Amino acid sequence: MEKMLKVGLDFFGCNKNLVDAEIALGLMRDHGYVITSDLPEADIIIVNTCAFINPAKTESIDGIFEMAQYKQTGKCRLLVVTGCLAQRYASALMADIPEIDILLGVNQYDKLPEAVEHVLQTGERYMSIKDPHVFFEHQRVLSTPDYSAYIRIGEGCSNHCTFCAIPLIRGNYRSRNEDAILKEVRSFAEAGVKEHVLVAQDTTRYGTETHAHSTLPSLMRKCADIPGVEWLRVLYCYPDETSEELLDLMVERDNVCRYLDLPIQHINNDILKRMHRRGDASDIRRCVRLARERNITLRTSIIVGFPGETEEQFEELLDFLGEAQFDRLGAFAYSPEEDTPAARMPNQIDEDIKQERLDRLMRRQAEISLARNRARLGETVKTLILGKNQDGVYEGRSEREAPETDGVLLIDTDKELQRGQFVSVRLTEADYYDIRGVQV
Repeated sequence: MEKMLKVGLDFFGCNKNLVDAEIALGLMRDHGYVITSDLPEADIIIVNTCAFINPAKTESIDGIFEMAQYKQTGKCRLLVVTGCLAQRYASALMADIPEIDILLGVNQYDKLPEAVEHVLQTGERYMSIKDPHVFFEHQRVLSTPDYSAYIRIGEGCSNHCTFCAIPLIRGNYRSRNEDAILKEVRSFAEAGVKEHVLVAQDTTRYGTETHAHSTLPSLMRKCADIPGVEWLRVLYCYPDETSEELLDLMVERDNVCRYLDLPIQHINNDILKRMHRRGDASDIRRCVRLARERNITLRTSIIVGFPGETEEQFEELLDFLGEAQFDRLGAFAYSPEEDTPAARMPNQIDEDIKQERLDRLMRRQAEISLARNRARLGETVKTLILGKNQDGVYEGRSEREAPETDGVLLIDTDKELQRGQFVSVRLTEADYYDIRGVQV
């Protein structure tokens, strides 16, 4: 094996995919390679791809072609393509993009070092897309800021929503070993990570393979007990398994963020049934009520234009936004994914109608978000410093802003602050997305 070759990463997709990419970097580092963020200087470039919806596929393919150019304009000797797009479209990618030297599917990262050595020695291309159900453990190289890390607690998904291809790519859900999770949280905390974000395709399914109900609250208590865990955050909770025990934990423990990410997708029961969502509108309303009673920040995800969605059903969804008053919301126009049941459903919605409904929904939510942000003015909140923006203003997040998806706090101060530091900020001005405050 050639030593001291530099490895760079180009990443697409969700935070679960990011964990995969960090595992790949950890493997390469431990096999003697040097990790670099300077892609033109990288001898080996890994493109970790996404295949969730069509725009994500297009973005990943564009990324592959962009990285392939470094074979002419940079120092790239090997182009490695991994992740969901690689798992799902391996043969087509290898046939259509000859610049790809190595293609590995999900959970095939243990083969990366031997694949690199093989191609360097022989010049032959390498492909492996075997069983995606293996759960591979390895130390990671964090690509997130050094104060924050994602902790994956499960892999795959067993919900089989009719619009989603994730089970086709990553297999059914399986919980990660609890000891492995706690060991990783402990090691990151000892290394100075302050915010630990638990993720899976469905975090509330954790432990249900062996227990009658989710054991997520028990896992979170153990994580929160680890010294150095200043914030523990959980994302992607499903309404039917979001228990009062989980919500009470957010209130009882100072280092567990009062933040519930509840991807509901819709509120109409007929559409929820055709989406094959677990639970129904009553489960969603129960979760919203329980969270509001506990002053927990609510975020959700919505799909508009699902096949057969009527104007009346969409109006029902708009009315529910007014009722629920979500603090944060992400919305998407339905995108038909091949080999999924929804793509074969009748009454597909015209793209113009989907976009018009998406625009209406986002305008409605903008009003709600602004009102929710204004209601926070006067509060003093514990704030994690992210650094300065291009205007020289410090940015931060409270427990009510998740990384990457939510807005930030803009902080007025005459003091020198450090990235990863916690300070107290009194909120003074609110916009649709961000909130301004002054350090106190």
